[in-house]
Amino acid sequence: MIVPTRPTRVAHVRAALLGAAAFVAGCAPPTREERAAELFQYCTQCHGDRGEGRIEYGAPAIAGLDAWYVEAQLVKFRTGTRGDHPEDVEGLRMRPMSRALASDDEVRLVASYVASLPPVPSTPTLEGDPERGRTLYASCVQCHGADARGNRAVGAPPLVGASDWYLLRQLRKFRDGVRGTDPMDPTGAQMRPQAVALGDEQSMRDVLAYVSTLAREVSP
Repeated sequence: MIVPTRPTRVAHVRAALLGAAAFVAGCAPPTREERAAELFQYCTQCHGDRGEGRIEYGAPAIAGLDAWYVEAQLVKFRTGTRGDHPEDVEGLRMRPMSRALASDDEVRLVASYVASLPPVPSTPTLEGDPERGRTLYASCVQCHGADARGNRAVGAPPLVGASDWYLLRQLRKFRDGVRGTDPMDPTGAQMRPQAVALGDEQSMRDVLAYVSTLAREVSP
């Protein structure tokens, strides 16, 4: 029998250790970034692979949204504070998707991943009078800001860059009581009287036409 020399034995041991390390690496749990990307797959069917949104599903563009806002909305959907009204078709679709996230930490992971995605520019789809909309937007400034960039302190999301068709649907929901009536939704309760004050469809379109001009002004 040939006895391996010392260098050969060392080579065998080294190879075994490298093989063991490769096996352990292959079985290592995913990093938080990898797990966030995995969890985002729940969102892609409706919101798209890049978070660009899909109008046929009523799913808005979410790429680049502030993590705090995404997290807040996911929590609302998970708890039924939002998306529990029988006339909120898109909200009812979102509820089970949000509850597929198993913990608060997974909610935060998805929110941070969405925030890290490059924003996808939206194209205006509505006709409205931006000059009239400028006047009407005065009631929105206190929460959403003069530049429509939002205000975390009052839970107001940015409006610039959002799809106008989506914002119009949300204004209708607030006006009609489909959103903003749950006692556990204080930010929704703030929005509802604003939408009611706008009242008619044309006023909503005019405000959103003005917001679209702000989106163009702040674009790089």
